[in-house]
Amino acid sequence: MRPADLIMLLLIFGIMYFFLIRPQQKKMKEHAAMLDALRRGDQVITQGGLIGKVVKVKDEVNEVELEVAKGTNVRVVKSTIATVMNKTEPANS
Repeated sequence: MRPADLIMLLLIFGIMYFFLIRPQQKKMKEHAAMLDALRRGDQVITQGGLIGKVVKVKDEVNEVELEVAKGTNVRVVKSTIATVMNKTEPANS
């Protein structure tokens, strides 16, 4: 393998890292931080398209209970939450 080929291979890997791998890792960290900050009262959208209000966060089993209609609660896996639409303010103690 010629040195020019090796440099070209490293350059391609560097470009792949900065344009594909690094942004994906950053996005995953932001999503994990969003899930860790979930609390009761937040309005969320799941990856399946359900819109609901967080009723209960069960960290030990990695679940969230959403109220999708008055009196209708659904349990979803925490990682399926795509976005938080409305964030609630923390309660004053």
